[in-house]
Amino acid sequence: MPPDVSAAPRASTRPRYGRGTAVGLVLGGALSVQFGSAGAALLFPRTGVAGAVTLRLAIGALLMLAVCRPRLRGHDRADWSSVIAFGLALAGMNSIFYQAIERIPLGPAVTLEVLGPLALSVFTARRAAAWCWAGLALAGVALLGQGGFDRLDPVGAGLALVAGALWAAYIVCSARVGGRFPGADGLALSLGVAALVTLPIGLVDAGTRLWHPAVLGLGAGLAMLASVLPYTLELLALRRLPTATFAVLMSLGPAIAALAGFLVLGQELRAWEVLAIGLVIAASAGAVRAGRSPGPPADMVADGPGRPVGDAPAARDGTPAERPDVSAAAGPPPARR
Repeated sequence: MPPDVSAAPRASTRPRYGRGTAVGLVLGGALSVQFGSAGAALLFPRTGVAGAVTLRLAIGALLMLAVCRPRLRGHDRADWSSVIAFGLALAGMNSIFYQAIERIPLGPAVTLEVLGPLALSVFTARRAAAWCWAGLALAGVALLGQGGFDRLDPVGAGLALVAGALWAAYIVCSARVGGRFPGADGLALSLGVAALVTLPIGLVDAGTRLWHPAVLGLGAGLAMLASVLPYTLELLALRRLPTATFAVLMSLGPAIAALAGFLVLGQELRAWEVLAIGLVIAASAGAVRAGRSPGPPADMVADGPGRPVGDAPAARDGTPAERPDVSAAAGPPPARR
């Protein structure tokens, strides 16, 4: 489970692990997130989509709240407004994304969804190179829909795009909450809000099936794979990696999702779909690099929990931040899928 960073002292020495280990932690978190999504698709026949979302968010929120033990007093209205907005973005993003992967393969779904953070990165970069990368991403999407989106199901493709827009909103809300709450407190509280929002819908959709021991066990596994484990790995990695490097690594999400869909769900992709996913991955990584502002050396020591000195806030984890730098936000969040 993630460590309690709410009272962690400011680090004055480098982490004992190197950048290579940190890269491995990020990739491990990405594998956990995408294989967790594949596992969620296996849970759909038992609980329905809403039930799976409820289990994942509710159990993840309970675990995070138990570990972080965030303070409820001493916050103003703006703080709580940020938490509520972040929680609503979490609830909507997860619900709509899970609706999408019920209809279309996981790899194409993540490829379409990543266009939301990619667009946010391009618009905040305001550089010609970033727009060139955006054109490459659009070429990938056009290739993905070769002959029309009939094979993908238009509704599923549209839901994935909506989830991408909510992902962009999630990134902005994450940075704001991270600047107002210490450690992972803001994320834990926002997960609680998301769980409360989705719980009534999940209860109506799944009913007593949610309380079956086997279903609860699968839900706990989903919460661990999709929330707790990736958050822990990424929190450790961000103590050693600049945020821009982290975001470039997370651009591999569509490829990892396609691998998870193939291995877990038996979802095969055609040659042009593999090429399309590759184009979007390249565009995401390129847009992050194009929008990256000059920063401190990569080997700077950690300054506070979860980020290097002077680095931008992590777009995915709600760790402390002074400014909402979304230019390096091509990657997905810990509590996300």
